[in-house]
Amino acid sequence: MTDLLVRLYDLPAIAPRPALADRGIAIRRAMAAERHLVLSWVKARFGDAWESEAARAFTRPVTTLWIAVQETAILGFACYDCSMRGFFGPTGVYPAARGLGVGEGLLFATLNDMRAMEYGYAIIGGVGPEAFYRRWLDVIAIPGSDTGIYGDMLHSPGDGPPDA
Repeated sequence: MTDLLVRLYDLPAIAPRPALADRGIAIRRAMAAERHLVLSWVKARFGDAWESEAARAFTRPVTTLWIAVQETAILGFACYDCSMRGFFGPTGVYPAARGLGVGEGLLFATLNDMRAMEYGYAIIGGVGPEAFYRRWLDVIAIPGSDTGIYGDMLHSPGDGPPDA
């Protein structure tokens, strides 16, 4: 999976979809007091690795994690500066909420927040749904980034050091 580069100083002007407000869906920054709820939701739907990354968003002076909520239900999340500074993600939307504009709303809330924090560029690391990002953004694939920052990441705790 390749990393993508986004120019934050040249983001398209996209207004939030009225359909979100019509459905009672709000996109907003997560509050520190919601940390346990958000991280539990992320872990249950997207696994331990994404929970670990999302947890980092709550360690920043200003939380770098955005959520989509409908009443008391979380529908999706997006964050930045979790894996590495300047990286967007992880981000995920509950399957039943896909296609409503939730992913788009989270993407633009997060990228605009990065721009407000004076980032000129964002890296979308280890992109899965590349067509989604290309639909909304003028992105550039970063040459040689197929392995990316996750290449040496542990995927299980292991049993201890190898025998010498």
